[in-house]
Amino acid sequence: MRQILTPLSCALALTTSGLWAEPDDDPGGTLNPDEMTWQSMLDRAAEGETDMVLCSTGYMLTKSGDHAAARALFKNCAEAGYTGAMTWMSHLDNNGLGGEYDPEASAGWDRQAAELGDPVGKFNHGLNLMRGHGIAQDEALGRQFVDEAAADGLPVAKRLQGAGYNLDEVTPDADNWKYAPLF
Repeated sequence: MRQILTPLSCALALTTSGLWAEPDDDPGGTLNPDEMTWQSMLDRAAEGETDMVLCSTGYMLTKSGDHAAARALFKNCAEAGYTGAMTWMSHLDNNGLGGEYDPEASAGWDRQAAELGDPVGKFNHGLNLMRGHGIAQDEALGRQFVDEAAADGLPVAKRLQGAGYNLDEVTPDADNWKYAPLF
C-alpha cells in the first residue's frame, strides 16, 4: 500500500528523525555576532586586535564621555602605530580623561606621532616644546615642528605661524593655568 505524506506527517517524520534536534555546542563559532556594537569593539581590543574601524570607534566613545573605554581602544591602536590614536592618547593624558592627568605621557605620545610624520603630532609636539609642557622647553625646536606641520598643510599650524607663534592664538585662556611654568 502506498503511503500519502501530509504536511503533518512530514513534520513528525523530521522531528523524530533527529533533523530538528538541538545541535551540540558548535565549535565553529557564533552564527550572528555583534559586529558593530561598542562592546564588540571593546572585546576585540581586549583581544589585542586593531584596525582602522576599531581605532576610529575610540573617537565616538570619548565624544560620548566614555573616556576609559576610549583609552583602552586608543592605547592598543597607538601601540600598533596608528598616529591618530597617539594624538588622542595625548589628549586623554593631557586632560586626565579616563586616567590621571599626565603631561609627560601626553608629550610622549605627541613626540611619537611627530616622529612618524603625523601633522597633528608635529604641531602638538611643537607646542609642547615651545611651552615646556611635559617635556624640556626648546622654543626653537618647537617652532621647527610647527613649521613642518604647516608645510604639511595643517591649518592651525599656519594660523600659529601667522600670529608670530603667539600661543594665545591656539590656546583658550582657560588653559593658561595648565601651561604655566612649574618653577
